[in-house]
Amino acid sequence: MIPLDEIEAVLFDVDGVVTDTAAVHAAAWKSAFDPFLRSRAGAGEPYRPFRLPEDYLELVDGKARLDGVRAFLSSRGIALPEDPSHPGAATAASLAERKDRLFLARLRRNGASAFPSTAALIRRLREAGVATAAVSASRNCAAVLRAAGAEPLFDARVDGVDAARLGLPGKPDPALFLEAARRLGAPPGRTAVLEDSLAGVEAGVRGGFRLVIGVDRSGREGELYRRGAHAVVADPGDLEISGVSG
Repeated sequence: MIPLDEIEAVLFDVDGVVTDTAAVHAAAWKSAFDPFLRSRAGAGEPYRPFRLPEDYLELVDGKARLDGVRAFLSSRGIALPEDPSHPGAATAASLAERKDRLFLARLRRNGASAFPSTAALIRRLREAGVATAAVSASRNCAAVLRAAGAEPLFDARVDGVDAARLGLPGKPDPALFLEAARRLGAPPGRTAVLEDSLAGVEAGVRGGFRLVIGVDRSGREGELYRRGAHAVVADPGDLEISGVSG
């Protein structure tokens, strides 16, 4: 339930909540990491491929691209230089850039679509006078929303481009959500967050938002609650809005 007597703005994560693109990100991550992991296996390390969905959901989902690379490499005990110009070696930055190229190629080839139930919920909220914002760690957020025809659903957007420009840390830090609430003119205590990633739910809780709703499309209800979600739904369309007149 989203109580409109307590909520005046709702912030939506994009990939996996608004658009059906989480699987595209996951596949791009695997295509970026597996050749690198295979090359290291030749140096005496066993080849352990990037696991779907486990590594994606636990280590990179919802995070800024370079933060995701760092988290995954750390989980495998791998240390790489980060400088993209580091001569003759793979770097954290080069892996992040490869993932970006792979994702954009898939997006251009296959496009993106918005979840109809989420789009319907956003329209109902806007008709009731609730402000909405799209919040994503991705620098490709605008391209994703545009490809899905979802740009008009939001009053504001805060994404990876804004994070780089403003120096905002990525999720699980709440900075992206707090900036979105600021742009909507809504205090966190009267703002709801919808997130499907563990890092995003943690960010919403750390930001002091009135309502943090986990969206569970992959069987992680318990973990979303453990990260602090106030409620978990299988689909945003399951949410009811209370306090709508007429």
